[in-house]
Parts: sequence; C-alpha cells; structure tokens
Amino acid sequence: MKWRKYTLTTTTQAVDLISSMCGEIGIEGIEIEDNVPLTESETKGMFIDILPELPPDDGVARVSFYLDDLSKEAEILKALETGLDELAAFVDLGQRTLDISETEDKDWINNWKQYFKPFTVDDILIKPTWEEIPEGQEDKLLIQIDPGTAFGTGQHETTQLCIRQLRRYMTKGAKILDVGTGSGILGITALKLGAGEVYGTDLDENAIAATGENLEANGIGGGQFHVIQGNLIDDKVIKDWAGYECYDIVVANILADVIIRLIPEVVPHLKHGGIFIASGIIDTKENAVKKALGASPELELLETVCQGEWVSVTARRK
Repeated sequence: MKWRKYTLTTTTQAVDLISSMCGEIGIEGIEIEDNVPLTESETKGMFIDILPELPPDDGVARVSFYLDDLSKEAEILKALETGLDELAAFVDLGQRTLDISETEDKDWINNWKQYFKPFTVDDILIKPTWEEIPEGQEDKLLIQIDPGTAFGTGQHETTQLCIRQLRRYMTKGAKILDVGTGSGILGITALKLGAGEVYGTDLDENAIAATGENLEANGIGGGQFHVIQGNLIDDKVIKDWAGYECYDIVVANILADVIIRLIPEVVPHLKHGGIFIASGIIDTKENAVKKALGASPELELLETVCQGEWVSVTARRK
C-alpha cells in the first residue's frame, strides 16, 4: 500500500500554529523537521546521552503529513490553503511551498529482523527465535531472543558488557534484580548462568509481553522470572514489590543519566556484599557515573570495563 506524502516548507516560528491548524482540518498526525537545538529540559526528560549534530538553525521547518484515502485530498488541501492564508496575517510562513510524493507502506515493526543474526558473547550463543543454530555452535550456551517492540537483542555493546559481568560475578542460586529488563535478555542469561530467581522492572508495557515470550522460547518457567511495569526510582509500590536487602546482583543496562538517579535507590535492595552492575554509559559520561557512585557511602567501585565507546561499572555494597 502506498501513502501520499505532503511536505510544507515554512518557518520554525510558524510550526506551532500550523500544527494546531492541521488538527482542526482533520490531519491526524504530522512530522516536523528543523534544526532547532533541544533545550536542556527536553534532553533531561528524554535521557539522551548523545545529541545529533545539526547544522545551524536557519529558521526553516518542514511539516509533513500523509494521506491514504485520496478521496478527501482536494478537500484537505483546500482547507490547508485557506488555513495558511489566515495564518499569514499573523506569522511569517516563509516559502510556503507544498511538495507531494509517494511513500511505501512498510512493515516497520518486523523489517529490522533481517539484520538480527546469531552471534556469540564469548561462549554464549545469542540467536533470534526465528533463526537456526549455526553449524559448529551447538555446544555453546544458548539464549533465544525475540525482543518484539521491547529493547534488547544483545547485539549492543552495553548488553554484552553486562553479560560478561554477570558471568564474572554470578554465584549458583543467586537472586537477581534486572532494572529496565526490556526483552528480558539479561535476566534470562542470568538464569542460564546459574541464578536461582530474577525480578525485572521496566517502564514499557511491551517488556512484560516480550519477557514472557522469551522465557517460553528458552524453556524457563515463569516462577523463576518475575516482571512488573513501573519505576524503581520513585515508585514505592515497585520498591516494595522488589523487596529489600535481598539481591546478590542488581543489573541495569539503561543510560548514564538514569543510572546516576538509580544509584542511591538501588542500594537498599542489595544484600551487604551484593554486586551492582551498570552499563548503557557512553564514555563521555563515565566520570559523572563514577562521581555518583563515589558519593554513595555504601558502595565501592570494583572495576570499569569498556567496549568501543561504551562503559560498564561494577560496584559492591559494603
């Protein structure tokens, strides 16, 4: 199925008014492209580690929308022109040109699967559920993953850093807390490495379904892996659900800004002597995370491990 795409070139100062007007005339969704830098409050809310490098803001913006029902095209375009005429009295609309093109309706949710192939992390084979075990890899510890729309195939350096640290510090029967569990890959790996029980939290409701499906794919019973949607940082219900001073290992593969906030909150859940493994840290944020760890009187930094431009830190509760 093909969609028709309409792109209006205008000014950044007109974008808000145009967006509101589009909603009023029945255009349900729009895309906005410009070179306006994100504000500090916007980046804080999005937990962005790496900002895209944009060219200087030239005041130009492109507002795009799509139509699949062309029977209403003439009506909507006429309403758009009328609306723009009215706005022109109040704001500079710039070029005010409308480009029309066609775009293919693709299966965006599943197209990424062609790039997810089996790979190894040392002696662990991680493969998508729809792929066969590669020849010669049958003797490796197998983890099968279909992340669906949750985060975590295992391919990213930060996940691999966590897997290696889990192997390093795992003890038989250990109790694990996986903060930001995503597809459940770290908790499932922990169980395969000998953990006795895993508790996982995630903000995304898709993580709950993905974890359940991946447990089944790996032949792991739900009684070994408990998962809940919520925020361990500021939700007492989630904190109480997780329990206190009961975990041998807490692992968090998130982002540096979240980890910094998580550090003081995770301590009460660890046993004395328990291990905290954190990754998702871009190397430019390494010192900030270490400073936050150093500010905790109950944690001691054990080691820092790097892979590419990504960092993991491992600490112990005193």
